[in-house]
Formats: sequence, structure tokens, C-alpha cells
Amino acid sequence: MFLSIVVPVYNEEKNIPEFLNRIVAILNKVSHDYEIIFALDPSSDRTESLIIEERQKNNKLKLVKFSRRIGQPMATLGGLTYASGNCVIVMDVDLQDPPELIPIMLSKWAEGYDVVLPQRINREGEPLIKKLVAKFGYKIITKIADVEIPPNTGDFRLLSRRVVNHVVSLKESHGFLRGMVAFVGFKQCIVPFERPARFAGVTNYNRFIGSIKIGLNGIFGFSSYALTICTQLGFIIALISFLIAAIYLIMKLRGFNFPLGNPTLVILILFMGGVQLISTGILGEYVGRIYEEVRSRPKFIIDRAEGFIEINNDNK
Repeated sequence: MFLSIVVPVYNEEKNIPEFLNRIVAILNKVSHDYEIIFALDPSSDRTESLIIEERQKNNKLKLVKFSRRIGQPMATLGGLTYASGNCVIVMDVDLQDPPELIPIMLSKWAEGYDVVLPQRINREGEPLIKKLVAKFGYKIITKIADVEIPPNTGDFRLLSRRVVNHVVSLKESHGFLRGMVAFVGFKQCIVPFERPARFAGVTNYNRFIGSIKIGLNGIFGFSSYALTICTQLGFIIALISFLIAAIYLIMKLRGFNFPLGNPTLVILILFMGGVQLISTGILGEYVGRIYEEVRSRPKFIIDRAEGFIEINNDNK
């Protein structure tokens, strides 16, 4: 068995030494054949130099550095593209994804599962606003998505070789790994775990905007339900307008005198205008994603790669 570990990193110099201390000890017990691929967004700290220093001690460490910052989701896909293991584990370097779960995940893979999903029982160390966004975001995605995405599962997961091959072959450019893996399918299982707080430092990805952006990719990338809501809302508003018109007609026939500048008109105009803007915005989200896919730009461009026999830096 050859095992690949894909680790997206950005400004994580404080976490890398402890991460390697813990994970290498575990990997040496479960598999002497492994690689750890750091998928690096260009960083302003010593993250890159630390990885190179550690590579001199352990040639099983590898580095893929991108030409510009592309964000965690796409960096993860970049790492998956270069992973060559029989199975691949995606995890964060901050130790919120405990390396101690690796033996359990591998045992589930040995039982025949193609996807092993660690599911968070709690979210220690995360602010309330992020917990709320995650809670309601997963509820919405679970309800409307065309694929089944288990709640409270991040990108931390084990993927078999055939799942990885199918995921990296998808041409979608949003990088929503949870949805892409769910779309690919195959036999999956869940492993519940207590998620610890970060080992050191703070997250380098926006806690609020980042979560919303990922959630929107899940909603718009794997469901057309938002468009259906626009249509349904249009019919509801039309029905309400007919009812109001009927009420006004009855009141007029009964001799009721309407005051000048009826506030109901103002309210209706503002309401309908708001609905139209929301609907236009939803259409824009879909059109924008269509535009991204039609351009067919490379998902990422490699600036530097260390530890690989053959690297194609052209169009990945």
C-alpha cells in the first residue's frame, strides 16, 4: 500500500514542525510507503523554507507551490492531482484534523470503503458566528443539493485511487471538494471524532466570508433549486397582487375612499423591486459560474515542485 497525504498550507510555519512530528510517527507504524504533499499557496512567512528544510531530513515530503494564491479548495485539488497513492488522505496542517485518526481511516478503506469521512461531533475553538454559518449552511445544502453531502464533514477525508482519479478529471473550477466527492459517489462511511482547537496561530482563511463562499459553491454548484425558488416566488407575488387587486375592487364597490399616496403601493413596489434584485443576483451567480467554466482556464499553475519524478507545469 502506498499512501498519499495532501496538506494545503498558507502561512503555517508555527504548525508544520508539530504536524510532522505527530503524523510521521503514525505513518511509520501504518505504512512505510507514503508521501506527504504540501500544496502551498505563496506565503509571507517561513512556511516554504521550513518544508524544504524538512525535506532534507525526510525525502517522503513533497512540495507543490502555486504561482499565486488560489485558496484552500483549489490548492487541495492541486495536491490531489499530484498524489500517486493507492489511497489519499486530505487534511489540514493545524492539527484540527487529528493524525491519530489515520489508522482508523485506513482500516475502513481496507474493509472496502472508497471514501472515509471523519464527522465532527463538536467544533472546539471556533467562534460562534462560524458555528452558526456552518450549522445553517449544511442544513440548506443538505436540503437542496442534488447530491448527498453529510453534515459537519470538511475536506478531511480518505479517498481511494479511483475516487481521486474521477475527482481530478472533473472540469469544474470552483474546487468544492465535498460536493465533487459526493457527485463521484462509491461506497462511503463516516467516522465521528472530537475536533480539537488549532495547535498554534489563527486561521489564514476568512472565518466568515470564506465559509459563506464555500457554502455558496455548494449551493450553486450542486443545485438549481435557487432558480426554482425565484420562479416560485414570482408566482406567489403574482398571486398576492391578484388578491390585493380583488380586495381593493371589493372595497371600491362598497364605497371605501382610498387616501392619496396609498402606502401599500410603496410597500409593494419596494418588495417587488427587492425580489427582482435578489432574483437577478441568483441568476448572476449561475451565469458567473458558467462563464468561469466556459473560459476553461487552468485550475492552477505550478511555480515550484519538489520531490516528484516528472512534473508538468503547463496546464493543470
